[in-house]
Amino acid sequence: MFYIYAISSLNRNYIYVGLTDNIERRFMEHNSGKNKTTKPYLPFQVIYTEEFETRVEARIREKYYKSGIGKEKLKQIREQRG
Repeated sequence: MFYIYAISSLNRNYIYVGLTDNIERRFMEHNSGKNKTTKPYLPFQVIYTEEFETRVEARIREKYYKSGIGKEKLKQIREQRG
């Protein structure tokens, strides 16, 4: 299985969208500073996940959530979660 996920910085206005086959491992990598892109925005919380059978399906959805309209939806989700 493949997953797309969105994480939100707890201290800054930043949402990161990614694709993985292991959400727990990937989230730990982000929060431990192993990812150069997200390191300046530590710490994070997971705000959204979605599961797919193939990497191709997951990649299509990841691209959507990285787009303008997709990011707006994620911002709404983040606001609803508080």
